[in-house]
Amino acid sequence: MLHEAIRPQFHSLIDANAPMRAVASGCIFTEGPIWHPKDRYLLFSDMPGDTRRRFDANGVRLQAKPSNKGNGMTYDAALNLLVCEHATSSVARFAGGADGKREVLASHFEGQELNSPNDIVVGKDGSIYFTDPTYGRMPHYGVERPLQLGFQGVYRIAPGGELHLLVEKGMFTQPNGLCFSPDEKLLYVNDTDQTNIRVFDVDNGKLKNMRVFASGITDPQKPGVPDGMKCDAQGNIWVTAPAGLWVYSPAGELLGKIAVPEFPANLHWGHADWRTLFITATTSVYAVDVKVGPHREAFMAA
Repeated sequence: MLHEAIRPQFHSLIDANAPMRAVASGCIFTEGPIWHPKDRYLLFSDMPGDTRRRFDANGVRLQAKPSNKGNGMTYDAALNLLVCEHATSSVARFAGGADGKREVLASHFEGQELNSPNDIVVGKDGSIYFTDPTYGRMPHYGVERPLQLGFQGVYRIAPGGELHLLVEKGMFTQPNGLCFSPDEKLLYVNDTDQTNIRVFDVDNGKLKNMRVFASGITDPQKPGVPDGMKCDAQGNIWVTAPAGLWVYSPAGELLGKIAVPEFPANLHWGHADWRTLFITATTSVYAVDVKVGPHREAFMAA
C-alpha cells in the first residue's frame, strides 16, 4: 500500500493506493494553497521565490511577483483574498480576489510589528484568525530582520477590525497551522517546534479550555513537521507531518498516514466536488483523490 492505514476508518477517507499527481513543479518552497470555488482555480505561494501562482485547467501561470513573500491564504465570504505576508509582517486583503486592491488588516500589536503572520482561517461570523510565528524573519522563508514582539501568538481580527491576542504569550513556541471543527465550536492550532496540536473551545471569539489534542508528531528518521492543517467534513484533522500527512479522528486517534513524495507544508481541498486534495510540498504541488470533503467554510458556498 502507498498509504498507511492505522485504523479501519482511514479507508473511508482515501484509497490506500491513491496515487499522487504532480500538478506544479520547479518552485523553491510551496505553501498556502487555496481553491476558488466560483472560478475553479488553485492559488499557491512560493515564499522564497516571492511569487504567487495559479493552477487551473490550462496549467500553471504566474499570478503575482513580488508577493511580499506571502504564505497562508484563504477567502472571506465575499471572496476577497486574505494573505499572510512574511515580508511586511501583515495580514492583507485583496478586494474581489487576487488582483484586487490591497488593504492591510493587521500589522502591529501593542505598538510592535507582528512577527510574520503564517496561516489563516475565517469564521462564519467574519472573524479572521491567524498564527504569528517567526519564520518570516528568517533567511530564505522571509526577510531577515530583528524581532519586535517577544512572543509568538494566535490572533483574531474581529468583524469591526479590532485585533485581539487569544492565547497566553508564552503558550506557543512556533504556532503554525489552524482550523475549525465543522460546527466551529473548536479551534485547532499546531506548534511546529513542540510537534503537537492544541484544541480550544471557541466562545464569542475567545479561546477557552485549552488541551493537547495530539503530540509527538515527529519521526527522527523522516523529514516533516506539523505545519499546514485542515479539518474535513467529518471532523477529522489532516496535518502535515513526517513523510506526508497524518490524519486524526475527532477523538485524537491517529487513523493513518498519507505518503507525499516531497516535504509537505500545507493542503487544501478543491475541484467542483471538493474531493481533490491539493498538497504543497517543497518544489511541487500534488493532487490526490479522496473520499471525503472539507469542513465547509463560509467562502465555499460561492
